[in-house]
Amino acid sequence: MVLFEESKVENSDDKKTSGSLFTGEAKQSQKSGVVLDKKLRKAHVKLDALVAFTEQLSSMLKAGLPLSHALDTIVAEIKDKTFHDMLDYIRGAIFAGESFSSCLRQFPLTFPPLFYSMVEAGEVSGSLPDAMQTVAEYLSASLRLSKKFKSALTYPIVIISMSSLLVMGLMIWVVPVFGEMFGGFGAKLPWLTQKLIDTSDFIKGNIFTIIITIAAVYYGLKKFLMTPKGAETLDIVLQYVPIFGVLVKKTNIARFCRTYSVLIANGVPILKSLDICTNVANSFFLTRACEKIKKGIQSGQQLSVLMGNIPYFPRIVCNMAKAGEQSGNVEKMIRNVAVLYENDVNNIVSALTSLLEPFVICFLGILIGVIVIAMFMPIFQLSSLVH
Repeated sequence: MVLFEESKVENSDDKKTSGSLFTGEAKQSQKSGVVLDKKLRKAHVKLDALVAFTEQLSSMLKAGLPLSHALDTIVAEIKDKTFHDMLDYIRGAIFAGESFSSCLRQFPLTFPPLFYSMVEAGEVSGSLPDAMQTVAEYLSASLRLSKKFKSALTYPIVIISMSSLLVMGLMIWVVPVFGEMFGGFGAKLPWLTQKLIDTSDFIKGNIFTIIITIAAVYYGLKKFLMTPKGAETLDIVLQYVPIFGVLVKKTNIARFCRTYSVLIANGVPILKSLDICTNVANSFFLTRACEKIKKGIQSGQQLSVLMGNIPYFPRIVCNMAKAGEQSGNVEKMIRNVAVLYENDVNNIVSALTSLLEPFVICFLGILIGVIVIAMFMPIFQLSSLVH
């Protein structure tokens, strides 16, 4: 498959090859003449695949293997077609004279700003292997944190979804059978039983409308949350949710602190580091906090003082930043905060899983118990219902 081609060959018969990646609209690099398919540029690769790639590349560069040869080896082993095509393009662009960091910028949905900023700093300083090792460690920590956070949400979502399907099944197929049976009694049913049967009739008669409404609400809510106003609303709502609000806040602070410490330790300017931290955290409160910190630093204020004036940052973060400023080692102290909050997230997730299990089981027991009682109440009163 043709993954890249020189601009002087673009008008040749190869352009018509059916297997070419560049049959659609493409973007051409002015420096190297390498053509990039826009669909590939907008593609996304999962974080775990990116972590594996970064760790492999870091190990090879540390062993003294040239970047181009390391990419050759990795590309030959990549099974994911999208990621394979990305890396093959990057390899071709590097051979054509582009820098590694500029190639990574072509894929903003796969390689985050921290990735290519670190690579750029490594290229400038001549320490690309060290920069890649730092990126690999950072992405590995981010992956662990992300998995912990998702695991805290996955369990209740799965249980609630399964219980909702179970209840819907009872309301659509089981309750109507009892309703028909009780209808032959010719007597007034208990209030709870009648309400349950009425609800069952409504769900059964409007099932398609209910499904379409749920899908529309889900789609609209998803679109809304992708907007700045939606992200702001979600952050505000989540901070008032018990346990989950604390979990989200600690996760955001852990990501911010780890990202900031990694960037500062590798020579990335403070203002650029704050911009990258904003993108990584993807939090309304942190975005607003970073904007205030940037303005304060531009006016000559210290980081610890600025953090202390922002309620979102806990006192320990401000104190650690101040200690780092006094000792001349801010990045190390901020990294310690990141480790501390990552451990807190792990503990909260473990506690949350332990607490949710009995709560969900109790809730399901009560819900199904109410349905069963409502269905059997007329049977218990059978003597008074039958004339």
